[in-house]
Amino acid sequence: MIRRLGLAAGLALGAGMLAAQAPAPPAANAGFGGGRELQRLTGERFTDNCSGCHGAPGSAGRAPNLFDPRLLGSRSDEELYRTIAKGVAGAEMPAFEEILPAEQIWQMIAWLRLEAESKQPRPQFVADPAGAVIATEQQRFRIDVVAEGLDTPWGLAFLPDGRLLVTERPGRLRLIDHAAQDRRRLRPEAVRNTPVVWARQDAGLMDVAIDPDYARTGWIYLSLVELRPGYQLPPAPVLKPGERPPNHPSMTVIVRGRINARGEWVDAQTLFRAPLDRYTPSGVHYGSRLAFDPQGRLLFTVGERGDMKNAQDLATSLGKLHRINRDGSIPADNPFVNRPGAVPSILSWGHRNPQGLAFDAAGRLWESEHGPSGGDEINLIQPGGNYGWGVVSMGIQPGISAREHPGMIGPVAYYTPTIAPSGIALYRGRRYPAWTGNLFVTALAGQHLRRLVLDGDRITHQEVLFKAYGRVRAITTGPDGLLYVLLQRPTGEGTGQPLSASTPGLVIRLVPLP
Repeated sequence: MIRRLGLAAGLALGAGMLAAQAPAPPAANAGFGGGRELQRLTGERFTDNCSGCHGAPGSAGRAPNLFDPRLLGSRSDEELYRTIAKGVAGAEMPAFEEILPAEQIWQMIAWLRLEAESKQPRPQFVADPAGAVIATEQQRFRIDVVAEGLDTPWGLAFLPDGRLLVTERPGRLRLIDHAAQDRRRLRPEAVRNTPVVWARQDAGLMDVAIDPDYARTGWIYLSLVELRPGYQLPPAPVLKPGERPPNHPSMTVIVRGRINARGEWVDAQTLFRAPLDRYTPSGVHYGSRLAFDPQGRLLFTVGERGDMKNAQDLATSLGKLHRINRDGSIPADNPFVNRPGAVPSILSWGHRNPQGLAFDAAGRLWESEHGPSGGDEINLIQPGGNYGWGVVSMGIQPGISAREHPGMIGPVAYYTPTIAPSGIALYRGRRYPAWTGNLFVTALAGQHLRRLVLDGDRITHQEVLFKAYGRVRAITTGPDGLLYVLLQRPTGEGTGQPLSASTPGLVIRLVPLP
């Protein structure tokens, strides 16, 4: 059995093996409303069984306050489970394994962490971080604003000449000129004639990557969301206040092209497009991160589009990490290339909404993905591995009660409450010597940049570097050895903006200080 262990707020250990045949996941995803209902039921169980001694959120009891972030932060999920399940000898704490099933105890632990986080004040948003000096455990740095005026920036990649490409989710590819001064580096004109995207809710123009042999080929790779080819949009409905326009069938697509001397997208090629019957009107979980492996093959992620049974179905590209050659052909050593009915580009499966990919110095592939209510994951990818979504989760999800299952690979780290991990990058430069070989994770809901210390296939320490500048989407190392980060103004609860709203963004870099 694969172990799924760890600290919900920090470290988790995992072992891995190739995927075994998985049980069938629930027939359909219970959705976000179902998640809220499950949390409500879990809260009622706490009230019925625990509040008499421990109090309720915002009120004290005669036993320790289980909503205290300091208490929760000092104990792993496994320690909390043992205490709840086995009880405390000589105290009033009974053994709840005689009262509650194991899955309900795990759900209660996740609910406690979610409730405790919800009572904490939100970080005060600083719209302009320019000049801020931050002292971390091993490095002081100053924040420089490289460019502003971006609209929901999603991905970034450096060209060999030092120019920076940034995607804007509404559908524009922007160039940031290294030669200009201060905040005037963003060219006013977007690259012309880029592919038309479907920009609705989470969809739009997503990631960008540069060919490993760009000096010779000139290829630039994009992940984007398109409306199903041939689909005719119906007349736009008249919406009542607060209503959203309907979604239409869409899907993640991978393309490549070149930018000519006139700033135009040319020589366009489509490298990956799913069968048209797989396009779905769901507006969430597109995945879309791009990366190249050490052999120069292209990796990309596709989310399960809000229907978790897709993640356990090898006949669909949804909920998977894929590997193709740079021309779109299929590598001969892909794990499912000879399995009848399986999508041959699949490298790993059982994913929810993976949005981060990074190779470490030893060639290990790290991946980040969004969980449901809690349970965000950092994974080590094995070819052919099944990462469990649809059957197991560290978060709260209707239809899932297990945290482990034979043949399924557990996360190396997971997070409850959610941080919504997006882009990740391994630092290989010399400008921050103490950070060389560390993994950096950007967090959307957590609105922070997180540093992870790696020791082989383990995460031994974590540190939040800053938490004040809005949603942190992506990170990369520039040719100058500095870390460059995409920020976006906050959205979601308490901001007056829907979670998936388009808001202004900027590029910053971290300048080391003595």
